[in-house]
Amino acid sequence: MSERARAWGLRLLALAISVAMWYSVSLAGRETLTERSVEASVSYNRPRGFVILDPVPSVNVRLRGSSKKVRVLNPYQVNVQVELAQSQKGTYTVSLGPEDVQVPEGFEVVSIDPTAIRVELDREITQRLTVRPQLTGEAASGVVPGDPEVLPNQVLVTGPESLISKYEWINTRPIRLDGHAQTFEETIGVVPPNPLIQVVQPSQVNVRVPRQPVAEETDAGTATPAKKTAKPQKGG
Repeated sequence: MSERARAWGLRLLALAISVAMWYSVSLAGRETLTERSVEASVSYNRPRGFVILDPVPSVNVRLRGSSKKVRVLNPYQVNVQVELAQSQKGTYTVSLGPEDVQVPEGFEVVSIDPTAIRVELDREITQRLTVRPQLTGEAASGVVPGDPEVLPNQVLVTGPESLISKYEWINTRPIRLDGHAQTFEETIGVVPPNPLIQVVQPSQVNVRVPRQPVAEETDAGTATPAKKTAKPQKGG
């Protein structure tokens, strides 16, 4: 094959590649656009030292894109970011726009519903609360539980100031009395009284539950503690 023929062959190949690329781009451009609504999760960039009460978890976002992209869109790829610049507690109205929505490439935000959300900010505080054991079940026959001892008797919690101020103590998980005829100890977790309150430390405490014999009725009708049986004296 001559050099001239080879040159013409390369030119024709380049022309074919160019036509194919043009056709592909043109076809993509002519692809039908469609819309789809998704439930997008809302995340908050809150100011340091503050916590959000009852945050709005999600909003509806309507997107537009090619039919192919819309078919394979994963709703978890759509996220709304809310920036909070406030520096004091209170309730605020935050407007939402397309610039607040994170979407995959090739999509356009058509609308957001709602277009504004209310955000309530509260100060985040750390405080100690007294631990109260939560006893459940029936004591063994002939004994009654005494006052339980807790070590440590306080835990450190963190959360909204308006919520923590409502509580004087925090409960443990249930401690079953069934089957315990003697004094027993149990390491048990503490339960936050509200989902917005978190236990910092310790997350578990040791509870000692003493057992006492049931008081006996005397002839006079008064209750007296059960007497221990005297041990026989050893012979000399």
